[in-house]
Amino acid sequence: MLVTGATGNVGAPIVRALLEAGIAVRGAASSTAAVRKMFGDSVDAVELDFTDRRTWSAAFHGVNQMFLMRPPQLSRPRKQMVPALEAARAAGVRQMVFLSLQGAEANRIVPHAALETWLRGSGAQWTFVRPSFFMQNLSTTHASDIRDRDTIVVPAGDGATAFVDADDVAAVAAAALLDPASHEYRAWTVTGSEALSYFEVASIIGETIGRTITYTKPGISTYAWHAKQVLEMPPAMIAVTTAIYTTARLGKAGGLTDHFAAVTGHEPTTFAAFAAREHQAWER
Repeated sequence: MLVTGATGNVGAPIVRALLEAGIAVRGAASSTAAVRKMFGDSVDAVELDFTDRRTWSAAFHGVNQMFLMRPPQLSRPRKQMVPALEAARAAGVRQMVFLSLQGAEANRIVPHAALETWLRGSGAQWTFVRPSFFMQNLSTTHASDIRDRDTIVVPAGDGATAFVDADDVAAVAAAALLDPASHEYRAWTVTGSEALSYFEVASIIGETIGRTITYTKPGISTYAWHAKQVLEMPPAMIAVTTAIYTTARLGKAGGLTDHFAAVTGHEPTTFAAFAAREHQAWER
């Protein structure tokens, strides 16, 4: 099985789950060194660049199933990813478990929607894993704002978000890879059990680390400037994250499902439990 984004917040726990199940795993990332550093010789480490066909053969040869993650910088999937995925199909990949996005089926702006459309007509056996907003975005992308400036800067307004732990998302994706027949042509929207505003998120993090964290409730232009100048996000990522936060701002990101429990038989991780586990990301 091929796991793209093998060193990421979702890819890495998928790799570990497959290895625990005794599956031969090929781990793909932009750097083979990063894969080897994380997993040693337990996986077949390969470089995969969806825009560089020279990397495709080594990644796809001999692969039957793959976990597919869209690199955040690739905002034009029909041009930047589909040719590689067509090569994967030609090489014999028959199942693709795609890390999509909550609401992608109704939001044609996000690039995930174009990939879902392609997969539906690809002839591959597909499963869409549509997570809500990752809790880990607060401990990675926005960690420096919280740690260094005691603030959360996202244009989500007063809207609630159905946060989810990336580990829970990985568990659903791994289940689809390990039991394809039970997940064939299914779309799982994986959320936590509670929808929280960023005021509530700031309060939970603050209580966990013993400091006051403020949610500034910025507008889109303020967020875009901050993301570029302070967080140093590339333009494509700013555009995609703005679209995602706007969904929350409009009150459309708080939908909860029981899909995680339906697939795994367990209850999803709460934000408070996540904050307690990841508190070091925000401590000075």
